[in-house]
Amino acid sequence: MRFAVRALLGITTLILSLNAGHSVSVKPESMLELERWVAAKFEEKVPGVTGEARIEVIANHDPVQLNQRGGKPMRLGNREFSKGLYCHANSRLNIVLPKAATRFEATVGIDSNEQTSGGRGSVTARLMTGEAVEWESDILREGMPPLDVVVNLGRVQEFSLVVNDGGDGISCDQFDWADARVTLEDGAVVWLGDLPLSPQTKGPITNSLPFSFKFDGRRSQDLLRSWKIERTMLELDDNRRERTITYSDPDSGLVVRWFGIEYRDFPVIEWTLSFRNNGAEDTPILSDILAIDSRFERDSDAEYVLHHHTGDLCTADSYEPHQETLSSRKTRTIANTDGRPTQSAFPYFNISAGNEGMIFVVSWAGQWSSNFLRDEENGLTLQAGQEVTHLRLHPGEEIRTPMIVLMFWNGNVLESQNLWRQWMIVHNIPRPGGKLPPLPQLAACSSHQFGEMIHANRDNQIFFIDRYLEEKLRLDYWWMDAGWYINKTGWPNTGTWEVDTARFPGGLRAITDHIHEKGLKSLVWFEPERVTPGTWLYEQHPEWLLGKDGDQKLLNLGNPEARQWLTDHVDQLINEQGIDLYRQDFNMDPLGYWRDNDSGDRQGITENFHVQGYFAYWDELRKRHPDMLIDSCASGGRRNDLETLRRAVPLLRSDYIMEPVGNQCHTHALSLWFPFYGTGTSKTDAYQIWSVLCPHFIACWDMREKGLDYDLFRKILGIWLSIAPCYFGDYYPLTEYTLADDQWIAWQFHHPGRFEGFVQAFRRANSPYESARFQMKGLDPASKYQVWNSNQEGMENHFGAELMGSGVLVSLPEKASTVVIQYRVVK
Repeated sequence: MRFAVRALLGITTLILSLNAGHSVSVKPESMLELERWVAAKFEEKVPGVTGEARIEVIANHDPVQLNQRGGKPMRLGNREFSKGLYCHANSRLNIVLPKAATRFEATVGIDSNEQTSGGRGSVTARLMTGEAVEWESDILREGMPPLDVVVNLGRVQEFSLVVNDGGDGISCDQFDWADARVTLEDGAVVWLGDLPLSPQTKGPITNSLPFSFKFDGRRSQDLLRSWKIERTMLELDDNRRERTITYSDPDSGLVVRWFGIEYRDFPVIEWTLSFRNNGAEDTPILSDILAIDSRFERDSDAEYVLHHHTGDLCTADSYEPHQETLSSRKTRTIANTDGRPTQSAFPYFNISAGNEGMIFVVSWAGQWSSNFLRDEENGLTLQAGQEVTHLRLHPGEEIRTPMIVLMFWNGNVLESQNLWRQWMIVHNIPRPGGKLPPLPQLAACSSHQFGEMIHANRDNQIFFIDRYLEEKLRLDYWWMDAGWYINKTGWPNTGTWEVDTARFPGGLRAITDHIHEKGLKSLVWFEPERVTPGTWLYEQHPEWLLGKDGDQKLLNLGNPEARQWLTDHVDQLINEQGIDLYRQDFNMDPLGYWRDNDSGDRQGITENFHVQGYFAYWDELRKRHPDMLIDSCASGGRRNDLETLRRAVPLLRSDYIMEPVGNQCHTHALSLWFPFYGTGTSKTDAYQIWSVLCPHFIACWDMREKGLDYDLFRKILGIWLSIAPCYFGDYYPLTEYTLADDQWIAWQFHHPGRFEGFVQAFRRANSPYESARFQMKGLDPASKYQVWNSNQEGMENHFGAELMGSGVLVSLPEKASTVVIQYRVVK
């Protein structure tokens, strides 16, 4: 995979100051790789390669020779050839032509010479356009009759000639593409042996488009270059450049828009595609849309390793990390389940090959699928998109693809994850009022005491708020969860979004006014998409709903009228009820509702429109309430694709919140990707509380019990308050991920800009080991650090080299216990 650029070896690391107050190392090799990729894909330029028509030598065992072999004609059996290409397996040549070609012809086989005579050498050959194999031979050996090849190319300006060994090694695999020639669309013939030969490079970036689709049965690579093409570029700010390429089909009126953002401060490119019917009739079938369909090559002989995670399923192993080697000819498919994007699978991937790699993210708030295709050569093809697309577009309709994000990196996997974290902080986490969410955030609720909000009322809510403040537990948010609305059968009976004034006289406003008088903010739960029988939406607007009568249904956010009503109604509730933070849940699997609504020639359309409507709904709420934070929830953490996280924060990373070991593992794994998330507990012992403390913590304690150890709560939250700014620093797991209850687990958050950090370590309930030693990461070896222990008095001074070398010794005499080790630079 072409992850790195060797031309910059020896150039020092570039340090970029970020507005989050940190410093992050961005390797110039990675930034140059981004520039090369953008130039090749958006500008159709291949850096380092000049001339329109050429042969790019991607791989070849020996130098490629043009129209000869060693100064003599090429020979196949008794026939000699003075035109063509002499190669040696394993070989891959990329042919770039001045115009589109319609036909390829050649006579091929193993060259007959003093080295190969006697039937030595064995190869297979193929011709490819993009990743499609247009022609492939059986095994060819020296002495076999030459094979005449004729391939109809359609209309392509670029294709590849590939020679692989026949399975017995590459000895004597000397191959001739004799008399190789193409016929261009204007009838001209181009002999490939007359094209200029570019020097061989490992893993070049080609200018083939990194996406694909079919339109009326024809492949996009055969169509787009003949359509009208327009390019625009816009400087969004000092660190972002917007690039757009628009392809217009004059016959059908289909307009394909490829929209990308190139980052200047990080080695990141992101893009989406849209398809709009500007014609007067339905389009032909548009299908097999892949937002990414692109081949990469590594810059070393190291194996490709795919790093990925389990999604959330409200289990201890939610977010469990996995590593698997992508060996030759292996195909790996990963997809979520039932339409919620981070359910069961996690669309955030890191692909390493030695000391280089690429983070690859698929952002789609519906059903996505991804493929990792290893070929027998040096390549890895990435494919991803909405899982099913086979549809016509009516006049004026527009669909879009998932967003694809690529981050190129050099170094090691952990460094790349911290580079990703910093990009998330600088460019992705929502900034209500123009500011990052403050760290930490302490919220509290009474959901465990009152059946969510089913048995809650105005008085007990105010009582709980006052009790927290009485115990000097200063809250940021009072959390009012499911059940505050009119319902007949309990909180899951959703669809009448009106406050139950029998339990809440004066509405929620009586509570939120009290909250605001105390200097706090309110957080209120909604679940607008799930609509159940007997509710207002179910009875009054069945035309807005998807599903079977008598069952719960899905509010179709792809319906503009339904979305407009929802936007206006929720906006009114936010204003009238004094709501500061809007929390949206999603406790249903939408995929079946979407697909059941599609006809055979409209497969994928309902899902696509719903996803677009979902984002449009939130965007309008944020426009009307620019200082408001949104919380993304879907039975916990099942809807946390990247575009959702640009609009919201996941304050409940999973509904699995009560068991300590699983929650320790959630923090251990999820921190690689998300700098900001939350969870909570009603447990009251230190081990349980520390197991869930994170950037946003939800206290669920029963404040009616005055005998709880509030001194312990205050002590723990005081330490948490002091370490919380480091959550926006770098993250280092100090142990392996493990769910075993007889082990230790530990991690470190290090804030370079604040010159401080902390280590959290847990001795689990069945661990026989009373002490462990942890090597810290990211410190300055020459700096002296003050180090102190949350369980002991006093401080010690240690140099960074010592803390990263021999490490810090942690002793926990009791099982099921924990410690926080804090440190800061001695100035």
